[in-house]
Amino acid sequence: MHFLLFFFLSTFVSFTLSAQPLIFGVVPQQSPLELVKAWKPFTDYLEKATGEKIVLKIERSIGEFEKNLYQGNYDIAYMNPSHYVIAHQKKGYVAKVRDQKNLVGILVVRKDSGIANISDMKGKQFLFPASGAFAATMINKYELLIDHSINIESNEKFRYVNSHDSVYKGVARGLGEIGGGIERTFNDLNDEETKSSLIIIRRTKPYPSHPIAFHPMLPQETQQKITQALLNTPDSLLIALNMKHLIEINHAEYSSVQSMIKILPKAGK
Repeated sequence: MHFLLFFFLSTFVSFTLSAQPLIFGVVPQQSPLELVKAWKPFTDYLEKATGEKIVLKIERSIGEFEKNLYQGNYDIAYMNPSHYVIAHQKKGYVAKVRDQKNLVGILVVRKDSGIANISDMKGKQFLFPASGAFAATMINKYELLIDHSINIESNEKFRYVNSHDSVYKGVARGLGEIGGGIERTFNDLNDEETKSSLIIIRRTKPYPSHPIAFHPMLPQETQQKITQALLNTPDSLLIALNMKHLIEINHAEYSSVQSMIKILPKAGK
């Protein structure tokens, strides 16, 4: 009798746990509405491909996303590389997949600014979208410091202006002299007057792009099943996410990002 009761309870608990939906968190780089439109077909595809119930979770702000991520509240999450390194340290998240495109930061100036090289940048006003913007802010700050001894955090004037578009418009209108961004947002800028007044003066080295990572408590079998589905994602779904092709990766790819976070401890927090 006791054995049958134990068998029934353990089977029920196992079924209950397996029936729990998986929470898929996405870093909110755009408005929640835009993110849902882009990501819901993606998570719907994963459900059909894996047989797992997957719930898309979009937070109102990057701060809310970071709080939930660092508390381990997502089973699966799409995050920027600095988020990943911190989430791995805090909760053991493991990156399995990323877009094959690498991340490259750019610096823009007005064409008539007179700024022609790195030495001209000292003492100028920099604009960045946000402290944790990986390519637009962190990579640019890191490389200027390591490669050119320009310490933006300590010695240079800079402001955060909330978005890439605000950076480009701010530089065009003279609110700052140098702005950090990425090539995609610069090319997609829907303001020809602003775009035509600017020039890209510097591109960073390439760094691994945003990973999709799994919580370590997610069973390996489930991780492998979802990873395979991710690698087989139809191109039409990737295009909506500004991705080209998903590739399998491991944690070691982000060692360069670990070094960056040690140098720029405030960024990514």
